[in-house]
Formats: sequence, C-alpha cells, structure tokens
Amino acid sequence: MKNYAIKGSITVVLLVALSVACKDSFLEVAPTGSVGKEQLSTKKGLEGALISVYSNLNGRANRMASATNWVWGSIRGGDANKGTDPGDFSDINPIQRFENLSTQGVINDKYTGTYEGVARANAVLQLLATATPEVTADDKKRISAEARFLRGHYYFELKKTFGNTPYVDETLDYGTGIEKVKNDVDLWPKIEADLKYAYDNLPETQAAVGRANKWAAASYLAKVYLYQKKYADAKTLFDLVIANGKTSNGKKYGLVPKYADIYRASNDNNEESIFAIQNAANTGSVNNAFPEFDLNYPYNTGPNGPGNCCGFFQPSFELGNSFRTSAAGLPLLDGSYNVGANQVKTDMGVGASETFTPDAGNLDPRIDHSIGRRGIPYLDWQDHPGAAWIRNQPNGGPYSPKKYTYYKSDVGSLQDNSTWTPGYTALNFTIIRFADVLLMAAECEVEVGSLEKARDYVNQVRKRAANPAGFVTKAGAPAAKYVISTYDAAWTDKAVARDAVRFERKLELSGEGFRFFDLVRWGIAEKEVNAYLAYDSKFLPGTLGGAKFTPNKHELLPLPQGQIDLLGKDILKQNPGY
Repeated sequence: MKNYAIKGSITVVLLVALSVACKDSFLEVAPTGSVGKEQLSTKKGLEGALISVYSNLNGRANRMASATNWVWGSIRGGDANKGTDPGDFSDINPIQRFENLSTQGVINDKYTGTYEGVARANAVLQLLATATPEVTADDKKRISAEARFLRGHYYFELKKTFGNTPYVDETLDYGTGIEKVKNDVDLWPKIEADLKYAYDNLPETQAAVGRANKWAAASYLAKVYLYQKKYADAKTLFDLVIANGKTSNGKKYGLVPKYADIYRASNDNNEESIFAIQNAANTGSVNNAFPEFDLNYPYNTGPNGPGNCCGFFQPSFELGNSFRTSAAGLPLLDGSYNVGANQVKTDMGVGASETFTPDAGNLDPRIDHSIGRRGIPYLDWQDHPGAAWIRNQPNGGPYSPKKYTYYKSDVGSLQDNSTWTPGYTALNFTIIRFADVLLMAAECEVEVGSLEKARDYVNQVRKRAANPAGFVTKAGAPAAKYVISTYDAAWTDKAVARDAVRFERKLELSGEGFRFFDLVRWGIAEKEVNAYLAYDSKFLPGTLGGAKFTPNKHELLPLPQGQIDLLGKDILKQNPGY
C-alpha cells in the first residue's frame, strides 16, 4: 500500500467576506491546490484521507514521532546508546541520561507528531458522516474500523509514553471545545473501545496487504489488555490469534524459518508480519522509504557498506553480553553475562589496524543478526571492520546497528538513492509480529499459572533462532560459536518462568522499540535501567557517567511545556517529578 499524506487531515476552504458598493456580497476563494470537504467525502476522497492516517505511522519526516520508538523504547531501555558524536542531534543526549526536560524539542515532536495521527483518524470519521451515496454501508464499516484501529494505535503510543493525555475524538474540533479538553481521563478504556470496534468490524483479509485486518486488531487489543495486567482477557484473545490469525493477504500466522528474513525488504509482509509500517523506495519522496532510520547506519562505510552515515543507535555493551549462553545453550538469567569471561569480547580502544581476537565463547546466534560486530559479516556487504565504521567509539561504543538495514543486493531497487544519503529503504518496520505475540501470550500463561504452555511458546521462538540454516556464516561455517537450545526441563517455578519469558523478549525483540516500555509495565525499570547505565558507563564514562533513572518520574516523559503554556495549567496537568 502506497502512502499519500493529506497535510493537516482536512483542508479548510477559506471564506473571504468583502463589502462592495454598500451591498453585502461574498466571494468564496479556495486556496490553490486545496481539496474541499465535498471531494474528500467521496469514496476516493475517503480512501485518500484514510491512507494519510496510515502514512503518519512513520512520523512523516518527524522521526521522533515514529512507531519505531528507537529513542523512546530502545535507547531508554538500554538496548542501545545514542552513539555518533556528542554534538550530533544533541537533544537526544539528555533522553539517554534521564535528564530530559519538558522544554526539549524531541519530546514535543513525539507528542505533536502522534496527535497528528489522531487528528487524521478523527478527520476520516468526521468525513464519513457526510459520505456521498456511492460509499456503501460496507465501505463505511471498514473505513471507520481502520480509522479507529489507527486512532487506538496513536493513543496507545501517547498513553505508554506520556500517561494520560487529552482525549479528543471526531466529535470535537476547533471552536467546539477541543482546546478545553483536560488530561484527567483514563485513556485505556478509550483505546480498548477503538480496538474492540476494529476487531468486531474489520475483515480478515484486505485488498491492500498494508491495511489492518481483524487479526491485527485482536493482537493489538490483547497487547493493550496485557499492559493493564488483564492477563485472562489477553490470553483469550492471544489464543484465538495463535490458532486462527492470518495476515491481511491471507497467510496463516507463523514464524519465518530464518530470523534474518524478518528484516529483509524482499520478504516484507510475510507470515510473521501482523501489522507493519509500509515503506517503499523510489516513489519520488523518501518520506515513503523508512525515513526515521536514515541516521542509524554504520559511519563512513563508503560504497562497501550501507548508508554511509551517521553512526547513531549503537547497540549497548550490556545488550551484547546478554546473548552469552551457557554450555547447555541457555541464557544466563542470573545476570552473570556481565561478569568476567562471560562478557562478550569487543574491540573498544583497539584501532582498526591492530590485532583483535574475536570472542570465542558460546553465543545466541541472534547476536549477529542484531549487532554489527568487528570481524563478523555485515549482511552481504563485507566483514564489519570495527573502528573504521564507528564515528566515535568513546561516545557510543564499538557496535553498529544491524536490524532494519538494507542489503547490498537491495541497492537501486529496494533502496533509494535520490537524496543526501542512500540510507532510505523499502523495508517495512513491524509494529507487531508473531514472535512478539507468542512471547506476550507466554507472559499471560505464566501469570495465570500455565507454565508449561508458556515454555512451549518460548521454545517455538528459540527453535527458530536455533535453525542452523539461519546462522550468519563466514567461509562456509558459522561466523561465531553459536550454541543455543530450548528449555527442555519442565517449568515448575513461576518466578523463574517469568524471568525466562522476559529475557526472551529482550533477546528476540532487541532494538525494536519495546524494551523500555516492557521494563516499566513489569515494574522493574529502576533496577534494570540503572544496572545498564552503571555497566555501560564503565566503557562510556563521558556519555553515561552519573546518569540515573529516578522511579516515579522517569517512567513517563513530561508533557511538553509549550503545550501547557498554550492551553494553561488548569487544562494540562504535568506528570510527577517535572
């Protein structure tokens, strides 16, 4: 599905009142290029307005508003450091150090950019009320269900990031009280209502694969239940999704056989993709081509690597160590991966021309699909050369981002060369994928006491990771010592099972924008985030030294001060601690 934006959702036709020769007369002048409400109320107009709601998923050139949440979910969660040079996009520096202020532009970008999505969804619902006769009842039901699914998504983004924010639906507009809506209403029931409506009214398949379907809505609604600890309700829906769910183009949900194939543009909209940001290259606008990751490539790669800029989003030392496995091929759930020889060997402080001894210990093979490491093949480009591809090791560390990166074989077809950087790609970004659903379902099974079912779901994910056909190889052999196995002993301890499920999410979904929000909803953000900050600051003292997560404050971002100044403190109440 191609993305077309309708700026501001609805173009208002201006009415210019003139007084001529003492007679009342009016001249209606529509701005050049504007689209009137009558045109938008047609079938074609409604579909265009709906596509504009989808198109806002990637932030439309506002990378901080994107659903990728690479800053808000991954950097804050310890998956990655901001990387690059300290002065580049320095507004992110206080975010990773948990010294953020309500006046920061990136925070306002997330807030206003997400509300742009809400506004576009509301505009579609308003237009449906004036739909022309050619728009059938079935059309109205589907379009309203898609719009409400997307509105539910945007409010979910606001809720998990800012807490309760003003709830505005299609019944409010400028001049009808929109500026008087307070943030004193719980958003969860509103989000549930939108996603439940979408689940009840969306079809199982769609004409365009990028559109949300019934099962995407079920998955999202179950996730919203999970965030509220409504485990039984979430489990009921997850059971249905796992048993019966299918993609919008009719594929039964499942795990793709090779982990790396999740992140290949040539394999977009596969059986694992439940709902994704649809991206396309060479359309005439790089805003359609994964614009929010244009900075997140290795630095100074030249023609022998992707992007050639800019060294942001560098995986953390702590994340790299997390992929260490035991002799039995299982994660080190006791945290000993950050101790002694268990720490993954890096080339921090080692020049590109100096001798480097690669890590020889047991590793989960997902490390080399998730982290660019020296001496390991970087997709189909070349072996990662280490410091030569790192912009500033003392500021960001020795690793490069690797997920959601285009292949050399994609150049010119599934990658866009039309602007300042070649770092634009047709690769979709999955907001929800089937492995995520399996692990969320496993959480629910643990909490309701079905430990063996939870083990089964986790093992399904681990079996895919253990597929040797999917290992990164070098000279015809595995590129590192990959040792991974399933949990073969029965799970009998709820606390141990819970830890195993949570750690599996860390490994499987690293860098995908989930980690911080998971830690917050589990109630362990203070412990885990501060442990990451303390560990990585040993290697990056100038970047993270003294950084600290403060409980009962940093779980949420502050509401942008500019919004409070605009509406008044009696309308918007600031979050605690700010």
